[in-house]
Amino acid sequence: MGCGASKWRDPGVRRRSLSSVGDVVVFLPGLRVPRNIDFSRTLGDHLDRSVVERLTALRARVVVMATQESATALKPRRRVATRHGGSSTANLLQALEEYLPALIGLAKEGSELRNKVQFVWANQEDVAEETSMADPWYEVLSVLHLMAMVCFVQANTLLLPRSYADGHGPRVSEESRQATVDLFLKAAGYLDCAIHHVLTHIPPERRRELPVDLAEGNLKALGLQGLSQGVDLQLGLAIDNPKATLAVKRRLACEMIKCWKQVKDSIPELPLSDGWGEKHALFVKWKYVEAKAAAYYFHGLILDEGETEKAQEMAIASLQASEEFLNESKRASEAFHTAPPASSSFWNNQISLGHDLKRCTKQGPELPGPVHTAKSVEHRSQQDHHNTTSIARFSIGPEP
Repeated sequence: MGCGASKWRDPGVRRRSLSSVGDVVVFLPGLRVPRNIDFSRTLGDHLDRSVVERLTALRARVVVMATQESATALKPRRRVATRHGGSSTANLLQALEEYLPALIGLAKEGSELRNKVQFVWANQEDVAEETSMADPWYEVLSVLHLMAMVCFVQANTLLLPRSYADGHGPRVSEESRQATVDLFLKAAGYLDCAIHHVLTHIPPERRRELPVDLAEGNLKALGLQGLSQGVDLQLGLAIDNPKATLAVKRRLACEMIKCWKQVKDSIPELPLSDGWGEKHALFVKWKYVEAKAAAYYFHGLILDEGETEKAQEMAIASLQASEEFLNESKRASEAFHTAPPASSSFWNNQISLGHDLKRCTKQGPELPGPVHTAKSVEHRSQQDHHNTTSIARFSIGPEP
């Protein structure tokens, strides 16, 4: 978990130094935590007392729960995985969902109340650097962002292996993986709403004052990351499903490449002046290369079903390319986990897509003949006008 600098204008602000963040399956920015404010002092003369008291109670509950969850998230220890991702995060998400409608009501009250309240937030890794803005839409944006990050925290908890009494060792259940897909989709939905329905209410000059966590490029990158990791899990479920065809698995792998490429292209727009930003970039690189390994692998298996000598040659080349990308993704994974603050990789390796591919490779065809590099496969594929489904082009068109 981590993020870039708190403000665009202050990329060099010192952040809380952590040596380790424990087990990381889902990389996410640090939680942004709201600070206490006094609604009665600023809104007491403009709104009914009952409305002010309800706003105060709802926000105070969020402040307490978000502060507690933030302190827990910073501890470099393995969270206890529960069936529903942990009661503390579920309660925080419920509190945010109850606060949001009342807050939107305040935002729509009119311009006379727009500048009455200074909403203050701070990032968990930079508690000394607070960002305040007298705009309820800034508060709505912050709430939606926190709701998405809470979903990421829940997903990370669900993807930590649990021990069962069947003697097969710790693992992530199919139920947990399916629940995590829903969490990723929910997080992406919150962030999409923030971009298209909330940012538009904030004037351009004020948008430039937003912390980097709430910058449009960051919101977009995190939303795409949620979709990418959701597809990642769907591919893992497909690998475990004997009824899933190779075409379905290849299509999911291609979709992963598309999504992670978009995330990768968004990352350079964000400041990388501290370790958190660099670690995030390494995470995206790892998942992007891993997606390529999957795509080449399933494309190779499909080509291997062909009866012509040319199809067999291309199958061998694709499978060899997959193995090269898989080795590269292993190196990228190690670089990510060792980058400060260090994160654990033992559990990650057991549930990652790379683990699933290694398991599948044992059942796949052998790779005789000369070694073909990934670059040579891409070059050959570009010259082969008959192979319209070449995975090197990363197309996601209709299946042949």
